Amino acid sequence: MSSVAVLTQESFNEHRSGLLPEKKGAAGAGPNAGEEEDALPTYKDAFPPLPEKAASPESTQETSNAWTAKIRPIKSSIITQVFHVPLEERKYKDINQFGEGDQAKVCVDIMHKTGAHLELSLAKDQGLSIMVSGKLDAVMKARKEIVSRLQTQASATVAIPKEHHRFVIGKNGEKLQELELKTATKIQIPRPDDTSNQIKISGTREGLEKAKHEILLISAEQDKRAVERVNIDKVYHPFITGAYNKLVGEMTQETGARINVPPPSVNKTEIVITGEKEQVAIAVAMIKKIYEEKKKNATTIAVEVKKSQHKYVIGPKGNTLQEILDRTGVSVEIPPSDSSSETVILRGEPDRLGQALTEVYAKANSYTVSSVTAPSWLHRFIIGKKGQNLAKITQQMPKVHIEFTEGEDKITLEGPTKDVQIVQGQIEAIVIDLVNRMDYAEISVDPKFHRHLIGKGGANINRIKELHKVTVRIPPDNEKSTLIRIEGDPLGVQEAKNELLELASRMENERTKDLIIEQRFHRAIIGQKGERIKEVRDKFPEVIINFPDPAQKSDIVQLRGPRTEVEKCSKFMQKIVAEMVENSFSVSVPIFKQFHRNIIGKGGSNIKKIREETNTKIDLPAENNNSEMIIITGKKANCEAARVRILAIQKELANIAEMEVSIPSKLHNSLIGSKGRLVRAIMEECGGVHIHFPTEGSGIDKVTIRGPVDEVEKAKQQLLALAEEKQTKSHTAELQAKPEYHKFLIGKGGANIRKVRDSTGARIIFPTAEDKDQELITVVGTEEAVREAQRELEELIKGLENVVEDTMIVDPKHHRYFVARRGQVLRDLADEYGGVMVSFPRTGTLSDKVTLKGAKECVEAAKKRMMEIVEDLDAQVTIECVIAQKFHRSIMGPKGSRIQQITRDHNVQIKFPEREDPQAVAPAEAPIQENGEPNDEVKEPVDPNAPKKCDVIVISGRKERCEAAVEALKALVPVTIEVEVPFELHRYIIGQKGSGIRKMMEDYEVNIQVPAPDQQSDIIAITGLESHLDRAKEGLLERVKELQAEQEDRALRSFKLTITVDPKYHPKIIGRKGAVITNIRTEHDVNIQFPEKNDENQVRLILVTWNNCSPLFLTLFKLPQDQITITGYEQKAIAARDAIQAIVDELEDMISEDITLDSRVHARIIGARGKGIRKIMDEFKVDLRFPQSGAADPNLVTVTGRPELVDEAIDHLLNLEEEYMADVVENEAKMAYMRPHGGSAAAMDEQRGPSKGFVVREAPWASTNEKAPDMSSSEDFPSFGAPVAAKASPWGPKRF
Repeated sequence: MSSVAVLTQESFNEHRSGLLPEKKGAAGAGPNAGEEEDALPTYKDAFPPLPEKAASPESTQETSNAWTAKIRPIKSSIITQVFHVPLEERKYKDINQFGEGDQAKVCVDIMHKTGAHLELSLAKDQGLSIMVSGKLDAVMKARKEIVSRLQTQASATVAIPKEHHRFVIGKNGEKLQELELKTATKIQIPRPDDTSNQIKISGTREGLEKAKHEILLISAEQDKRAVERVNIDKVYHPFITGAYNKLVGEMTQETGARINVPPPSVNKTEIVITGEKEQVAIAVAMIKKIYEEKKKNATTIAVEVKKSQHKYVIGPKGNTLQEILDRTGVSVEIPPSDSSSETVILRGEPDRLGQALTEVYAKANSYTVSSVTAPSWLHRFIIGKKGQNLAKITQQMPKVHIEFTEGEDKITLEGPTKDVQIVQGQIEAIVIDLVNRMDYAEISVDPKFHRHLIGKGGANINRIKELHKVTVRIPPDNEKSTLIRIEGDPLGVQEAKNELLELASRMENERTKDLIIEQRFHRAIIGQKGERIKEVRDKFPEVIINFPDPAQKSDIVQLRGPRTEVEKCSKFMQKIVAEMVENSFSVSVPIFKQFHRNIIGKGGSNIKKIREETNTKIDLPAENNNSEMIIITGKKANCEAARVRILAIQKELANIAEMEVSIPSKLHNSLIGSKGRLVRAIMEECGGVHIHFPTEGSGIDKVTIRGPVDEVEKAKQQLLALAEEKQTKSHTAELQAKPEYHKFLIGKGGANIRKVRDSTGARIIFPTAEDKDQELITVVGTEEAVREAQRELEELIKGLENVVEDTMIVDPKHHRYFVARRGQVLRDLADEYGGVMVSFPRTGTLSDKVTLKGAKECVEAAKKRMMEIVEDLDAQVTIECVIAQKFHRSIMGPKGSRIQQITRDHNVQIKFPEREDPQAVAPAEAPIQENGEPNDEVKEPVDPNAPKKCDVIVISGRKERCEAAVEALKALVPVTIEVEVPFELHRYIIGQKGSGIRKMMEDYEVNIQVPAPDQQSDIIAITGLESHLDRAKEGLLERVKELQAEQEDRALRSFKLTITVDPKYHPKIIGRKGAVITNIRTEHDVNIQFPEKNDENQVRLILVTWNNCSPLFLTLFKLPQDQITITGYEQKAIAARDAIQAIVDELEDMISEDITLDSRVHARIIGARGKGIRKIMDEFKVDLRFPQSGAADPNLVTVTGRPELVDEAIDHLLNLEEEYMADVVENEAKMAYMRPHGGSAAAMDEQRGPSKGFVVREAPWASTNEKAPDMSSSEDFPSFGAPVAAKASPWGPKRF
């Protein structure tokens, strides 16, 4: 058994390619020249025919194995069982995937699913041994999983009477489940409505026999015919069944009774016979007769046979035992595989035992075991890449099993004696050859450097392997080993060893430094997709930068590399962090919410401009957020500049005043209050002014108040009064009141709370939406003032808690107004008046009585407000405003914002008509809809001379408010003006894909109409609000001026000149990847055009553009091969020409010389990926050109450069040639020495003589006059796709 643990990946990788599956079939080895004719295999032996019918399962026998072994009860809860899966029953037979692939995944899945522990190993016969450890239940579950998933699943059917099926199933299916678990099979019984009596069994071959036996027993018990059970000792069963079950088959055929003998794997002595009574009696008599005769005449002998040779005695599927029984009539009993016994018992007639014993020993000794001494490190070279070397040997000798054991300097061979001797000689020759030309070296390197030697993705180690043609084994991290092993060509091993030691030495001299950088900066340093940190790494390529995992919340960034480079990188990164810290300064600017949209500007123009000019990040709160704070982030000076500009915008838009109040800094915290409650109360009370306290600890006494002039003065007085209170004596009290009462306590416009404050002098603070306790009211002031204010508030709260019910009369025609939009008006009343509940009568009743329920004061106030609403509704009128339908969308504004603003400002309702359908022939008048509800009023026919219905906007409300709304609507009607712009500039105003004109329309909130190109018109129409037209016109004219200036600039840029340069210099002027010419273009801001290669008379169509502007002109001209065209400003074009001429002058001073270098050293000079040649060219400032493959003179190398540098480079190249040629000659001598004796492979073939091929006896062509197929004939063995004439053949007619 192999010593390899399948589930241990590391140990298996070293020699997995040496384990190859045993080839099936007996025709793998050809006969030797000296073999006799009788030794040749027959055609049927070499190519056995397919069976006519599937063999009956009853005719097969299996050897006893671990599956049938009884589980002995033990005291420990953990048990261990070993199961064996023969090669022919293995589901996964690819030995190259042993220890990995699907088989390993299945084993891991079984362990996870069952909780048992599995260990797999390969036996010498390529069978699979599985050791399962765990609790009994887990082991049994694992066994079932192994059988179903690792063994091939066969299937069979057994026919029993339909009425017996229910006995197989059992009560609630218990019998069937027990049978499946016991036999590790899947049993499918036909449904009751299915007339079939066939029961299908699937599982392993052994399980099939057990299941079939059990089902037949159940059927036999239920059979109405006679059932006889005969107990016969298990050792006599083979004599009753006979070899290959021939005898029991003959008895069944002769008597007609069904005889069920338990298979060898089932440890039962009972033989069951079923059938007619007479038949059963005859069969029983025959069985007993055989039993008595054998019991009387048979004797036994016991012999010792090595355990490892038992499988050769058993044979594949037990065929050898059956063969001995058939020839000699002697039964051979082999101990179970899990038994340590080596005793084999032969039972039979005394005169036959000798012959049987001879055959047992012959089979046991037909195979031999030998070993070849070979250093363990050479094993994988012997095996070859993907087992190629061994495959050649095993294909010739498939019966020989070759085993490599890890860590041992030997190779074990097992197989037929002659074959083993041949294979042993071949492997010994391979070992001698490898020992002569291979070497190894071991170096010790600290494990902490191993991963750096390997490199990212194995880049370093793979480079060393490819360069020096060696293999390098670096131990895995879990081994904690310092030993690195290098194997391969001696020279390559030595070079690789030196390079690895040099790398390790360099790493030992490296320094590691930890930088403390706040984690919040890590993402910014790394940049989007790692772009920013890539720049740092490119700047310091020898430094490794490691950032901590974000989940660790660590501030330590580790740098590792050469000491000087680490220090430079550290300073550079600290500079980056310092800039980030400087740019992370933040300031909050309070701006009134209504001015946020003005700060942003149309399309974000204002805020973008401020961000770009101040280089800051500006964040505004969302529209649905009540916060007024705008946060500015960046450098401190830039933040202050942005703050000033934002405040200036607010100051321009409103009458905003700013005042500074001097209050001792020690009082600031007490004035602000807990979580800013006190100062927030003052700001809300004074119309939303902003009060800005200096930073805590700054010692500054100035407090800034900003807002409307009147409110600022008011806030100043309150702030000073509060400060005075804090300086003298301050007292605080707290009250509890339901949140719905707060608005009523405050009163409309703060009237109620102001009254309490004025009478008591105390300050009353209500909770904000952010406070957790929404019922808490805080009173601040002197003790007496607080006590008085607390008393008055408690009386108000008590009154609010005194719930009363009142009624009022509201005309039913107005009910709908209050309950529309899901009762929005009623919800607003409840919010404003302390949660008062208003109930209207149900729809359909004619009642006008409305009920109000709540606190007395709240009810009275709500009642008064409802009467005001009713009064407004009674005074409501409807006015029509005629505006052409084409302007309606413009009047509404984006998402109806403009019309909503007019509705709120004037407290009216505005209804727009339905859009007119131009395709309708006689459009029906649709009723005007209000809030989604149709108006049921029937309209009279309109006067034909009256305005179109689609142009009429209906406004409802008080008369004076409706008239004001009409004026506001008419002010929104867009006006059109015309601006004259030269036609040739229209395309530039429109911009790429309309981007230019779209931006102007967004910035100025107008519509700009440019005439179609075919009109050739200079007039551009601007449509929009009258207040916007002047600004839009100015912007358009300003854009025209810019475009005219650009035209003049393009005219200056269109200066063109040419320079004649020999085409052979063009590549040098262009440079590597265009680096030189790009530098000239960038430095002089010109466009440089080279002629195309291999086209002397080409015609070029040039489209000229500048700096992403629109195309200027098209030109068609012929471009000579030696002319370079330069286009740009005149002075810059001349400067660029001079720069190119300077390069040409320098190139003309250069010379080219051809030298002869042996082509065998070219690769060494060029180096890996051109590293060597680039070093030479950089060092000597020359250009080297090596010949391409297939060149006339493969040794010719061209050196180009300045004369003195060319001479130095040539000397250097010749020295390198001399040095490398010595190595080449030495290697060729070694290769010649290592060639096999006797010359080439062709010579060896001649010595062996012509091959006879594969020869068999009794072939189909032997019975006819035809000769055997000619393997060299294209007719007998045609190639794919080649036409072949039809030919009669003993193989029968061809079907292809």
